[in-house]
Order: sequence, then C-alpha cells, then structure tokens
Amino acid sequence: MKRLWLIFAQTVTISVAALFVVQTLKPEWLSFRPGIGRPQVVAIQQAREEDAKRVTTSFAEAARAALPTVVHIFTSQEVRQPPFSDDPLFRRFFGDRFGGEPQRQSGLGSGVVVSADGFVLTNNHVVESADAIEVALLDGRKFEARLVGADPESDLAVLKISSDKPLTPITFAPPNTLHVGDVVLAIGNPFGVGQTVTHGIVSALGRTHLGINTFEDFIQTDAAINPGNSGGALVDSNGRLVGINTAIFSQSGGSMGIGFAIPVSLAKNVMEQIVKTGTVTRGWIGVEVQDMTPELAESFGVKGEEGALIAGVMRNGPADKAGVRPGDILLSVAGKPVKDAQVMLELIAALPPGEKAKFGLLREGKPIEVEIAIGKRPQPPRQ
Repeated sequence: MKRLWLIFAQTVTISVAALFVVQTLKPEWLSFRPGIGRPQVVAIQQAREEDAKRVTTSFAEAARAALPTVVHIFTSQEVRQPPFSDDPLFRRFFGDRFGGEPQRQSGLGSGVVVSADGFVLTNNHVVESADAIEVALLDGRKFEARLVGADPESDLAVLKISSDKPLTPITFAPPNTLHVGDVVLAIGNPFGVGQTVTHGIVSALGRTHLGINTFEDFIQTDAAINPGNSGGALVDSNGRLVGINTAIFSQSGGSMGIGFAIPVSLAKNVMEQIVKTGTVTRGWIGVEVQDMTPELAESFGVKGEEGALIAGVMRNGPADKAGVRPGDILLSVAGKPVKDAQVMLELIAALPPGEKAKFGLLREGKPIEVEIAIGKRPQPPRQ
C-alpha cells in the first residue's frame, strides 16, 4: 500500500509540474480545440466608457430652417368629359369624339422657394398641363403662380409668385458634399395632409437607367416620400437643399424605402437656364443609339461592352453631315469616354450648340475621329 501511495504521489507531482511548465512557456498548447478544452479568448475593440455614452440627436434646427421654404402646390385643369362616358357600349362605338360638359381635375404637390423675389422650383409632372396653379406658404398665405418654364426631360419646372414682402428662400448645399450614409430630411405635402418631415439616409448616388426621366442622376434615399411629396425639398442635417424629391419605387403606391431626388447641381443648372431664357438648351447630333451587349460586341469584334452603337443617323443632321454612319461605335465625346448610351446622351447634351467637338468612333474595327458641329436638341413633344 505504501508503494502504491508513493507512485500516486509522484505521478500527481510530476503532472502538476508539467502543467505549470506548459502554462508558463506554451500557453497556446492549452487553447481551445474543436470538441475539447476551453474556448479561446477573442480579441475585440471596445469603446472607451466616455465614448460609449448614448447621444440623442435632434434635427429640429434643420427642419426649422427648411420648413418655411417648402410650399404646397395646388393645380387644376379643365377637361371635357364626353356624355355617357361611363357607358361601355357608347364608348365602344363612339369613343371620345363627342365633347361633354367641361370638368376640372385637381392635383397637388410641393415646391421649394429658391429666391426672395418669388421663384419656386418644383417637378414638371406636378404642374404639367395645369391651367391654374396656386402656391400656399407654411404661414397660410396663398398666391396664384405663373409657370416660367419647364423641362420635361429632367422633370423640373420653375414657377413665379408675387408677394408684397420678401419670401424666405432655401439655402443650397455646396456641390459634391453629399455622401452615401449622410442623414437627409424629406419635406413636402404627402397625400395633402400638410407639411411633413421624414428622416432617412442617402442610400446611393448617381442612380441612372431607371426609365423615369431622359436625363437621370438621382439621389436614392430611404426617407419616406409619398404622393404629394413630389417637388419638395430633400435637405441635409443642416437644412440645406441637396435635392428635389421626384419619384418612388413602390408596389403599393406608398413609400417602400426607395425614393429618388434630383440632385441640387442638376436642378440649379436647369433652373438658371429656365429663368434666363424660359427653356433649357442642350446639345444634339441627330443619332439613335443603343447599349452594347456581349452579342453586339462579339459581332462587331469589340472587346468589352463600353461604347454606344449608332443604330440610326438622322438625314442632314449634324452627325450625318460629319460622316457618321449606322454601325459605327461611339467611344468618346470631346475626349471623355462613353460607357453606355445614357452617358453618351448626357455628354452630348452638355455641349453648347453651335460649337464643334471631336468624336471618337470605331468603324469596321478601326478607330477614327470626326468633328461634329453641335446642334440644338429639339424640345420633346408635349404629352
């Protein structure tokens, strides 16, 4: 018995000594292994106690600065409703050829006061076809508004109201200061309930190819935008204008967290042209284009899918006079690369009519350069 006890004591002593040596010199040997041992300690980055205190942020100052500059817009237009228009049999045989009693249709939207002397910026679709426009300020005053001009291709319009005292204009944010993740407030008159402020962030910038406007460069936000918000202000956390609320993506008719606003840089450019000349002037060369696809690129022997395929050339147009042919691939405009048909459209539109610019083309696999005298883009037909 004494011998067994001695062996046990020696074994325990040696084990404890071995464990001490391993723990001191090689602690990783005792770290966690799947199925055995204790879990390994995870290194984390922890905030300091003073930084971890919860801070409640309010955007009341931003809202207070912007709210007086956002207006309600009420429109109406006279339409002639044919007699028996609700009778399907009558409509089947006669259609809408017979005029009936005139009726008035009304609409609503929002706008932004951009100058103390009464210029108001809004969406074209808010005032399109209206024969009477009324603007209501936050303080309850109402004014008849005159349409200065509209640009259907960017969906912007400028109104003018006359007041006996200066109005409160909004402050424009500096260009290129908006970033994804920035806090924004959407202000307008949704569903006609009255002035409303919603809160969100910038979800994306430079959204194109949405099929909303001809010229697109949208700010995407999750701030709630609903019918009636169109033409209202999208402002930053300082209450400065960063965009004009324009459209939403919705399957229900209400906000689903995907709204779009026209950036203030585009809105300012269009507004200044309308105020100065009553219209917007853009460059044009008279071509029809389509985006390059993998199939088209392969058939034309082009590597990659950048560029725009010239599908048609208007006879006696600027491009036709310069020798551009259907089947050419447009690669650059005035030295700037063409990524797709939308980019090409925007690059050409930015060129001043009457000036000449160089266009880089690919014809039958060979690069060529032509000089085109830029024409004036025709106004789109009124719907």
